[in-house]
Amino acid sequence: MAPRVLISDKLSDAAVQIFKDRGIDVDFQPDLGKDKDKLLEVIGQYDGLAIRSATKVTEKIIAAADNLKVIGRAGIGVDNVDIPEASRKGIIVMNTPFGNMITTAEHAIAMMFAVARQIPEASASTHAGKWEKSKFMGVELTGKTLGVIGAGNIGGIVCTRGVGLRMKVVAYDPFLSDDRAAELGVEKVELEDLLKRADFITLHVPLTDQTKNILSKENIAKTKKGVRIINCARGGLVDEAALAEALKDGHVAGAAFDVFAEEPAKENPLFNLPNVVCTPHLGAATSEAQENVALQVAEQMSDYLLTGAVQNALNMPSVTAEEAKVMGPWIKLAGHLGNFIGQMTDEPIKAINILFDGQASEMNLSALTSSVVSGIMKVTNPDVNMVSAPVIAKERGVRISTTKQDQSGAFEGYIKVTVVTTQRERSIGGTVFSDGKPRFIQIKGINLDAEVGRHMIYTTNTDLPGIIGTLGTTLGSNGVNIANFTLGRSAEKGEAIALLYVDDVVPAKAVEELKATGKFQQVRPLVFDV
Repeated sequence: MAPRVLISDKLSDAAVQIFKDRGIDVDFQPDLGKDKDKLLEVIGQYDGLAIRSATKVTEKIIAAADNLKVIGRAGIGVDNVDIPEASRKGIIVMNTPFGNMITTAEHAIAMMFAVARQIPEASASTHAGKWEKSKFMGVELTGKTLGVIGAGNIGGIVCTRGVGLRMKVVAYDPFLSDDRAAELGVEKVELEDLLKRADFITLHVPLTDQTKNILSKENIAKTKKGVRIINCARGGLVDEAALAEALKDGHVAGAAFDVFAEEPAKENPLFNLPNVVCTPHLGAATSEAQENVALQVAEQMSDYLLTGAVQNALNMPSVTAEEAKVMGPWIKLAGHLGNFIGQMTDEPIKAINILFDGQASEMNLSALTSSVVSGIMKVTNPDVNMVSAPVIAKERGVRISTTKQDQSGAFEGYIKVTVVTTQRERSIGGTVFSDGKPRFIQIKGINLDAEVGRHMIYTTNTDLPGIIGTLGTTLGSNGVNIANFTLGRSAEKGEAIALLYVDDVVPAKAVEELKATGKFQQVRPLVFDV
């Protein structure tokens, strides 16, 4: 019996035809996604669900999807899919991360032109029969400094377009290597430097805890007077109320926004201010981009349903069904190792070196490597997956190398990840015990045995009495319960580390109190997707 796929949002006729040509029984109902009750009623009949952004695949929908095997999102954002719930039910969630990069980058450039020359206001004035030529004095882009925050896929394209416009381009991105910056023709800078120098600032980062309000009131105040700010990435990257005040007092000369903290944006502090250009999240809204992502998702879903091949999956490694049975715990371990180093690393990464020992060396090293790289990259780019992460790393000039060796120690196999940055090398090793649970077994060359928990805290110190007591007392006074406490040291009175598995998020107050004791060289809360 042919697999059945429901398309519940608008997809092109060419995408529908791909399903048909591949022998898929496709049901094209482009408005069904807006009717959640009807979707809930029929979803159990289908093996695949192809969507855009209108369909909300909630926990309730997934619970009713008894036959669903794959959800394909035509586009990059999957905020409308409950991925953890889909994973728990064994449903693969795919997206199309590269189909709209050029379109979104071009929109940012168009918005920059629009705000530089006040085109929307000048157009409205002229349509109204006015001829206010002297009112709309603009600025040239040539010779100006363009500050790009985030030089990944889309940001990298914006960088090259800015260089082509004869702008001086400076870029801030913790993962941007010197080689990649040279390839793009940009100067790599720290955020503080970018804020001071840029005539135009454009944002191209995901919304994470680290990037939320990256242009805060304080950072906006550090910008060059007369700066113009463009955001076509994600709402919430800019403090919109603070920007509105800076626009009113003249510190910021203009802004162009395609995304907003709350969408659909019916009201916003930026609305109706002079020289503020606003569009309704049109970054990916070109016929070419919409066609590209639609065709891509149809091909990916068909491949999976007919052959089991997995591409651009957000919640499943790109391995065969046979490999997945054995590799599942090792893939999770690889992701944890990468995520640990990603959370510990603040400077640009030049290289990722991975050693596979014993049992691990006999597995699908491509999938394990992708899991490591994905774990590292997810810290700053939650949208990456095991397929896209190595591509993004390569584009950023990060060298990835792997080595495999026969069993060399007490463990049947282990993985060791070493990251080389502009300032240091950092390494961590891990294995999978017979219970199928990943363990950290070595950090900075110091042996230990630490179970991986969702919330953890890592510290380094000189091996002296009282460290355990300080950690326990400080965390306890802040309401943090310790589930597991692991210690390691290089030698008596030498370098020592502690890795604590705790029940809840470690409050910032507890971290600051530990740092204030003066006993620790480093105190770092960590979060893992376990």
